[in-house]
Amino acid sequence: MALWTFFGLMSGKATTPWPADGSSGQDGVLGMPRYNPNACQDECDACVAACPTHAIAAEDDALSIDYGRCVVCQLCTEACPTGAMEASQDWAFGVRHRSDLIRSTSVPVPAVAGQQQKPGAFRRSLHIRHVDAGSCNGCESELQALNNPFYNLHRFGIFFTPSPRFADLLLVTGPVTRAMHEPLQETYAAMPEPRWVMAVGTCAVSGGIPGGSYACGTGLEGVLPVDVYLPGCPPNPAAITEALLMFLDRAPQRVRGGCYGGE
Repeated sequence: MALWTFFGLMSGKATTPWPADGSSGQDGVLGMPRYNPNACQDECDACVAACPTHAIAAEDDALSIDYGRCVVCQLCTEACPTGAMEASQDWAFGVRHRSDLIRSTSVPVPAVAGQQQKPGAFRRSLHIRHVDAGSCNGCESELQALNNPFYNLHRFGIFFTPSPRFADLLLVTGPVTRAMHEPLQETYAAMPEPRWVMAVGTCAVSGGIPGGSYACGTGLEGVLPVDVYLPGCPPNPAAITEALLMFLDRAPQRVRGGCYGGE
């Protein structure tokens, strides 16, 4: 024990000062593909045909992109002949409204003033109950990293709890298999009011790759009321952290109307 204590003192603090400063630990990590409509070629549907989850669709003279369906496979960027779909490092896609993940001329951008604000009592402390509703465990691997010395989620006053009776937020991963409908609803019912729900990963947001199959639904829609959506396959620890801080009104929402950072 003394040796490890000495080693820790010599190594110094491992926790990143991010998001106040420093690195998020995601340098060079590919995020959601970025769409440049000015570079789009007429009557070209290469990216539409390449997308395995039908996240991209043709719409008049442009494309409609549902980032809630995107699994970040980058196939659209590889298939695009003009660079209209290009790789990016846009990974912080946590939003409060499902429609904010859709870039389309037919889907209006929700007004900022209409968003529900969280009670001040929860801004400095939050307890989370996680339920795996059929995940491949990719999202679980990223969730485990939240409590490592680098990310150290506890420094924000955010904790995971084994009991729904002590939870403020229900965090769900997976496409919500039919076998998990009842356990998920029982967990939600056991949580005290006020309570909220967060869909983490493309599977929980829209069903992902297995969505709509004989065993799965299409995510949390129609099963539980969702307050925060975070697509990704899987979303990285920094994206999960930022989405949680956004939920607590301690970080801004970066995506509106399918556009990242007001692009």
